[in-house]
Amino acid sequence: MDIESVVTQLQAELGQAVQGVERFRGETSILVSPAKVLTACQWLREQHGFDLLIALTAVDYWPSEPRFALIYKLYSTASNAFIGLRLPVPGNAAEVPTLENLFPNANWHEREIYDMFGVGFAGHSDLRRILMPHDWEGHPLRKDHPLGYEEVQYTFNFDEIDRRKPYATR
Repeated sequence: MDIESVVTQLQAELGQAVQGVERFRGETSILVSPAKVLTACQWLREQHGFDLLIALTAVDYWPSEPRFALIYKLYSTASNAFIGLRLPVPGNAAEVPTLENLFPNANWHEREIYDMFGVGFAGHSDLRRILMPHDWEGHPLRKDHPLGYEEVQYTFNFDEIDRRKPYATR
């Protein structure tokens, strides 16, 4: 499969929704408008056989805008080819359409991104926390999330830290 022809055809299909193309170390990623991600993935699946969502993750570029980037990696089992989609998502309206109906495994990936970054997925069937406790406040992989700290216990400070540890009592 010729990835360059796929990129050219997708640009013709989506027009201005394709904001650019990135090539790095033999991998191609297409910058797509968040509103058109479902259309792009559906087109890639139906026209070129990209039938497997390999990965879905996010990056936080705080304090820059757009704050987030969602990265989708698709794979064609028929032609053994990979292609990436990259979506710039603004921090003040961090929500994109779900791909759950197109790729069922997107359910867990999207829940993880929601839990860790706070990016919502419109139309998701069960968007709730998956890694953090349900009462956790905030999203731990956001760069503005406060860091937790626990002092490391060594031989020289063992007694001091041991006194502060919350041991269970009977």
